[in-house]
Amino acid sequence: MEIKKLYTDTEDRMQKTIDAIQRELASIRTGRASTSLVEGIKVDYYGTLTPLSQVASVAIPDPKLLVIQPWEKKLIPEITKAIQKSNLGLNPLPDANVIRLPIPPLTEERRKDLVKLVKKISEEGKIALRNIRREANDQTKKAEKEKKVSEDDSRKAQEKIQEITDKYIESIDNSVKKKEEEMMEV
Repeated sequence: MEIKKLYTDTEDRMQKTIDAIQRELASIRTGRASTSLVEGIKVDYYGTLTPLSQVASVAIPDPKLLVIQPWEKKLIPEITKAIQKSNLGLNPLPDANVIRLPIPPLTEERRKDLVKLVKKISEEGKIALRNIRREANDQTKKAEKEKKVSEDDSRKAQEKIQEITDKYIESIDNSVKKKEEEMMEV
């Protein structure tokens, strides 16, 4: 077992975890418009559930409004239904050629609920990182038992893996702090 390869594999897996968490955090509604709010919405397009981004363009003319312009006019009712079913708490306003999606200000209670959700996502991410760390440490200990690496190298590798884990946990904490500040902004 090559230790450097273990480090890169561990870092790659942790980075993928961070990316997934950041995508999940981006989909949480704050008081301002963001195209990531509607990223996960799928629209019935000729009998196939298709991501909204593949059937319409999404624009942000001002911080409190999303404008969705379907490439085919007949999709307006389908997109409107999909947004209403999405549990975003947003009320689409269909027009002749576009759908306006006003972003209402968040109530204090809703903000607190969203902060709880962000903390839950953060904790799940940290658990995933710790599991990756544990697997990497197990590989290091196994290599030590099989006499592929020395005891000192094994200990150094475990310390390095802990440093990598700490770096990624700090990244999660920073993302969460930034998201909480966004949500508590009035």
